[in-house]
Amino acid sequence: MTTPNLRNIKNYFRAAGQWISETPERSLDEAYEAALAIKAIENEHFNGNKISPEFGNYTESVMAYFQGELNKYLNQARLKLSAFNMSRSLLGIPSIAASKTPNNGNVPNGYHVDRQDKAAIILEKLNFIDEVLAKYVEPAPLTTTPPPAVAAPLTTISSNGFTTTVPATNLNSPRTQAYGSTRDINPQKRIESISDKTSFLPRSILRTIDRLKRELDPKAEEEVVKNFRSSKIKTVISMKFILLVILIPLLTHQITKTFFVGPIIDHLREGKQVEIFLNKDMEEEAFAEIKRFEEKLDFQVLLGTLPQLSPEQKEERLKEKVDEIAEQFRYESASAIKNVFSDLLAGVAVIILFLNSRREIEILKSFIDDIVYGLSDSAKAFIIILFTDVFVGFHSPHGWEVILEGVSRHLGLPENRQFIFLFIATFPVILDTVFKYWIFRYLNRISPSAVATYRNMNE
Repeated sequence: MTTPNLRNIKNYFRAAGQWISETPERSLDEAYEAALAIKAIENEHFNGNKISPEFGNYTESVMAYFQGELNKYLNQARLKLSAFNMSRSLLGIPSIAASKTPNNGNVPNGYHVDRQDKAAIILEKLNFIDEVLAKYVEPAPLTTTPPPAVAAPLTTISSNGFTTTVPATNLNSPRTQAYGSTRDINPQKRIESISDKTSFLPRSILRTIDRLKRELDPKAEEEVVKNFRSSKIKTVISMKFILLVILIPLLTHQITKTFFVGPIIDHLREGKQVEIFLNKDMEEEAFAEIKRFEEKLDFQVLLGTLPQLSPEQKEERLKEKVDEIAEQFRYESASAIKNVFSDLLAGVAVIILFLNSRREIEILKSFIDDIVYGLSDSAKAFIIILFTDVFVGFHSPHGWEVILEGVSRHLGLPENRQFIFLFIATFPVILDTVFKYWIFRYLNRISPSAVATYRNMNE
């Protein structure tokens, strides 16, 4: 019984050791496959160029898809390349000395060739991965003093039992600059970039000249049509998604409450002594309504609109009203329980919609940005003041109180005044802080004139 168990344990450790020893090559292969996927997209859709809107005539939604694929493969390639470098530094690639050789010390013919071929393949894969990743690395920061050019002498590399001679890396090569190893720049390019930022002519004149150039361009009409089609597609997709966000939770709530949750709750509560009131607030409301009905009967008798009622008749009428109120609150209690489960299912439906509509969410965000930032300064200031006064202004606590009471009644919860007051004292303040941060961080940078108009109107 012991020998098979020991054999199984040895096999397990042997397999685990083999898997660990193959980690460098496996990580390199996965990084190489990710780089191949990026290269395939470049060759098929961008004529071998970088995955960028300037090299492809695609709509914004298509470019968003390509950008998502690019980010996925870039992250995979960089992660696996880091795993390759780390695992190789810890484990290394098996060398000739670590490999099995005959007892007489003679190495079989072709063994050195196999090891060198394997190393050459590794170097070729690394070179290909670096070339692909170098296109998507931001250039290093510019410096005023470029380092001197370095010649490319031959360098001898010895690794894993083989020796090869390759040219040393040129520190002024584009690939080296892309990874930030050196900060050599072209002085002429640096001077041109500075001259682009500052000019002797006012920017308004330059913008007018650019507008005239665009209007005189023979392809201007095609660009206008293309932009219009792209904007139209964006608007249609955004409006459809907004309608889905509104209709899906409402329809899910009503359908589940009517056909699934409602019958189940009614079946469980039917024929049983269940509580008529879910909380004390419902009971007090029913008691107040019965008391009001009794006072109304006495008032009508005093006015002469009703004949004098005997105690038995009055009690009978009160009994009918009590039964009516009990049936009403029994229905409200069952409806509140149904609302809880229906709202949960509606929330699940919305979450599923969001998870399956990432592209539509990006398009909707771009659509909203175009609308918001495309408004005039006075319109932006008006919307900001209206929003802040409604939700975080002086009279906003009354609105939040009505909303919270409606939510509590919808779910059958007691109206906890302490919670409502605590919510009103904290949430509008947090919302106001977030809104002011958005104005300071984003709107002030994109449209400072709108911020100035807002401050003048608010004062």
